[in-house]
Amino acid sequence: MKISGIVAKAVSRLFLLLLVLAVVPLFQVDPNKLQHLYIVTSSKWLFIFPVVLIGGFVYFLVRCTMNKYKEPDSNCLLALNTLILMAYCATIFVRVYQLTMTH
Repeated sequence: MKISGIVAKAVSRLFLLLLVLAVVPLFQVDPNKLQHLYIVTSSKWLFIFPVVLIGGFVYFLVRCTMNKYKEPDSNCLLALNTLILMAYCATIFVRVYQLTMTH
């Protein structure tokens, strides 16, 4: 197997594992704190970028899985998209964790 396929598999599996692990602290929080989290934004266009990232991740994951990670270009795009999505999710997790775990 080529290196790009190994990297794409590793990064996508790491993302899915981190996503599952990020949900665990939310079950340990008092539910009343989570009910008072609101997203306030002045522009609805702010939500376009996360939707594009998640859609790209699903698309490239399905495409690479169907082709058994034999296309190096798709593998690289999956790895890049997943790394950016991991960074985005980490920032959201840190912010929600700060708002719910303090006090």
